[in-house]
Amino acid sequence: MTATGLGPWPGEDPLEAARIIRGELGSPHLPFLAELPDRGVGSDALGRTATLLEELAVDVQPYGWRLVDRPGKDFRRAASALATDINVLADVAGAEDKPAAGIKVQLVGPLSLAAGLHLHNGERALIDYGARRDLAASLAAGVGQYLSRVTAAVPGARVVVQVDEPDIAAVLAGTIPTSSGYRTLRAVPSSEARESWRVVLDALRDAGAEEVVISVPEVEAPFEQILAAGADGIAVPLRALTSRQWEQLAGAAEAGKRLWIGALDVSGKSLPRVADCVDAVWRPWRQLGLSPAGISTLRVTPSSGLASRSPADATSVLGRLTQVADGLNQLAQG
Repeated sequence: MTATGLGPWPGEDPLEAARIIRGELGSPHLPFLAELPDRGVGSDALGRTATLLEELAVDVQPYGWRLVDRPGKDFRRAASALATDINVLADVAGAEDKPAAGIKVQLVGPLSLAAGLHLHNGERALIDYGARRDLAASLAAGVGQYLSRVTAAVPGARVVVQVDEPDIAAVLAGTIPTSSGYRTLRAVPSSEARESWRVVLDALRDAGAEEVVISVPEVEAPFEQILAAGADGIAVPLRALTSRQWEQLAGAAEAGKRLWIGALDVSGKSLPRVADCVDAVWRPWRQLGLSPAGISTLRVTPSSGLASRSPADATSVLGRLTQVADGLNQLAQG
């Protein structure tokens, strides 16, 4: 049982972020490459992922990120921020006496990417099958260089990738509004979603990723589709999981899949007690008849990113997470 964070981090200093994260999440836990949206345009998850696209470029319009013919200042700013973060990671990891055994990076998945990027006419790329297909293929073509840069920054570390699909429920349900707001975009078929994920997952594994999980909100989370696409696991917040969803996750765990459970609710001003977080995982796990030893398939995370908290609070969250992991390990060991 180990802990990791979801990516977003407060502040504008990548050096401070890297030092804190790697300090709090040393072995056996999984440190991550921080996203710092407070730096502004290009440091948000969508713009950051868009810089990975092969032969596609973006810029920023009043309505958001737009696909364009050639890179401009917004694209270059986003690419520069990501390059800086990777260089800082190399410096911090290189100065450690015993670097962590792994590193986790995250990117926006192809369906949420299509929902967030706009075409020349201002409509979301999600509206067009060809655009959705091209985005998935372009992302798959671009992730190899991204992972090779990360691998060079932390030689010998196993690379884990978190593919974020925050908009997936609306994408599959057909509830995302058009640019006019008078109607909604047609639902994307589940079969297409699976194929889009499969294309990206295969590219990530070919590029050296040892574990790839798809992160989704708990509401209408398409667990079956994610597993059918071949993901190594699922990342999902714990706070509103239904009994049926727990049963689906239990089946995934028994099939050898990794579960990342958002066991630490960070939506309030104060953090929940360690004992309460441990019980919220342990109780349903045992009620479903799962073995104590099997809890090693879990990884605990916050319920969401930490960009809205202060750096001190975010640091406390990571410390609390490792305590939750330790508590679950103690129960598993009897």
